[in-house]
Amino acid sequence: MQKIIWCSILVASLSSCGSGQFGQRVREPFQGNAYESNNRFFRGTGKGESSAENIARSKADIEAKTFLASQVNTTMKQVADQYLGQTQNDRAADVADKFQTLSREVMNTSLADLRKIGEQKYFDKKQNKYTVFIAYEIKKNAMFSFLKKQAQTNKQIDQRQQEVIQKILDEELKKSEKDE
Repeated sequence: MQKIIWCSILVASLSSCGSGQFGQRVREPFQGNAYESNNRFFRGTGKGESSAENIARSKADIEAKTFLASQVNTTMKQVADQYLGQTQNDRAADVADKFQTLSREVMNTSLADLRKIGEQKYFDKKQNKYTVFIAYEIKKNAMFSFLKKQAQTNKQIDQRQQEVIQKILDEELKKSEKDE
C-alpha cells in the first residue's frame, strides 16, 4: 500500500514537471516588463519569419510599429472619450472627433521619437528560415508634444478646439512626466 502511494506521488510530481496540457512554454526575446508599455513609454514588439533575411526583418518591423500605432490610437481614443464624458458643452463631440482625426493623421505620417530598443535574428538551417524579433519604444511625453505641434499647425482646427486639444495634451503630458 505504501509503495502504491509513493508511486502515485512520483507520477504526479513527474507529470507536473513536464510540458503541461498546452505544450512546452516558449520564451521569445523581448518579453517581460522591460518591453511592455507603461506610464512613460509606449512599447511594441514584432516577429517576422521568412527565407529571406530582409523580408523577415521587414515583417518584424511592420508588426512592431503596427502594435505601437494601435496603442497610441487606443490611448488617444480613451483620452477623447474621457473628455467627452467630463464635458457638458455641445461642441465636445466635435472636439473629440478632431482630436481623434489629428491622432490618426499623426499615426499615418510618423511615430514621433521612435527608438529601436532591441533586435535579434535567428537562422534555422533545417527549414532555411530567418526569424527576426524587433522591439521599439516611444516616450509618451515626446509623442504628446509632437501631437501638440501638429495640432497647432492644423488649419482645420478652429481656435476653441485648438485650446481644448492643447489642454487635453497638456494633461496627458503631466501624467507621463510625473512618473519620470
